[in-house]
Amino acid sequence: MSAAGHLPGSEPATDVPAAVPAAQGRRRGLAGYLLLLPGGAWLALFFVVPTLTLVATSLYDPAGSLQLGYQMTWHWQNYLESISDYSPQLVRSLLYALSATVACMLLGYPLAYAIAFKAGRFKNLMLVAVIAPFFTSFLVRTLSWQYILGDNEAVVSVLRTLHVLGPDGHLLATPFAVVTGITYNFLPFMVLPLYASLEKIDGRLVEAAADLYSSPFTAFRTVTLPLSMPGLVAGTLLTFIPAAGDYINAELLGNPTTRMVGNEIQDLFAAGDYPTASSLSVTLMAAIVVLVFVYVRRAGTEELV
Repeated sequence: MSAAGHLPGSEPATDVPAAVPAAQGRRRGLAGYLLLLPGGAWLALFFVVPTLTLVATSLYDPAGSLQLGYQMTWHWQNYLESISDYSPQLVRSLLYALSATVACMLLGYPLAYAIAFKAGRFKNLMLVAVIAPFFTSFLVRTLSWQYILGDNEAVVSVLRTLHVLGPDGHLLATPFAVVTGITYNFLPFMVLPLYASLEKIDGRLVEAAADLYSSPFTAFRTVTLPLSMPGLVAGTLLTFIPAAGDYINAELLGNPTTRMVGNEIQDLFAAGDYPTASSLSVTLMAAIVVLVFVYVRRAGTEELV
């Protein structure tokens, strides 16, 4: 052999094979961006652009009109006026959404737990039952609660018999009816993420806790609940965020004193008061973003934001 370490007349090895994986990696990276392109274009067209338009509209001169047109005057006073005029509805919306979210959590966690661990061969049937309400219009589902909570229907009659309600007591057109409607309509958004988290938990971990003399409650508190936290956090976000902006339940099941901020925004847009409606919408979005960020940080799941 020669001093170069190869046979005389042979060609030294080239670096081409080493360059091939790098080229393939670049192609795979480019393919990933191309796959993201349709979704990114969709979000840009139907989320980013409308949001920027809404923010711009919130700064129009409120003295304009649909007939005369609105002028961009950077009128930040719109925000102060909308908060001042509609702060009760804004606070009420957040409280109703929070109440409905807590109710969905209390109802949804046992249901998701039962489906994940106790349903057996009925698991798929129970999952279908959870999502079955989505086969019906949101409006129809809400209207059905007018019948269920009606003054002459079984629920009110039983509560009057048990003296939970007075002789003239009623449930319809009350805050209870509004929160009940929101809870019913958004309960699947709590159950499904919880089920997805619970279903992935290895049952041997719970068995190990029992082998270490943990009571069922201690095993749930130290094993099941922490492992299901991602689903719980996702479920609360999927419930609270749309519930805060809902207005159908307040419109059909409430009264003038239970109006939510969504009702005011809808009426303002219908009346052509675009600057006030837009500023109120942006204020609601900002409040929800702040509350969600604080909640996620406190829940210890910062990777979700």
